[in-house]
Amino acid sequence: MANETELTFEEAMAALEDIVGQLEHGDVPLEQAIDLFQRGMKLSQLCGRKLEQVERKIEMIVEEDGETRTKPFGTDFEESGGERA
Repeated sequence: MANETELTFEEAMAALEDIVGQLEHGDVPLEQAIDLFQRGMKLSQLCGRKLEQVERKIEMIVEEDGETRTKPFGTDFEESGGERA
């Protein structure tokens, strides 16, 4: 398997779903379950970092005073009188 930092978001999510499925099934020996849990935590953190990177790249278009401007994702529209979707 590729180094976990080289995985795409989709690959990491698929691997995480596989781990969750194995752990939910309940017939994994304790030591293997601990290893799976630790790997799952790393994958979860990787997915979180990838989502944060994408979030920073997204800009939302907002109309203010008749002008169209861009604001970084997560900007509070209510402060400027805009609406939140």
